[in-house]
Amino acid sequence: MPYITISTVRGILDAEQKKTLLARVTDLMVEVEGHGSADFRRNVWVRIDEQEPAHWSLGGTQPTPEVIAQTFGAIGADGRRLVKA
Repeated sequence: MPYITISTVRGILDAEQKKTLLARVTDLMVEVEGHGSADFRRNVWVRIDEQEPAHWSLGGTQPTPEVIAQTFGAIGADGRRLVKA
């Protein structure tokens, strides 16, 4: 029974992107480890672990919520990405 954890910065993925990511990672595990078995799908656990931007560093620089929103677009209260202006 595989357990997959995807770690990312909070604010990078919106609700639809998370849904797609979870489904596609599950599909890949079924294909690769489960050899396409529909029964294997029931045993695939996938989790997205989001951490605050201050918990991350890239090249010694910590992203801020403002930088994330400027780069990817802000996420609204409904969990969907707002269109960048």
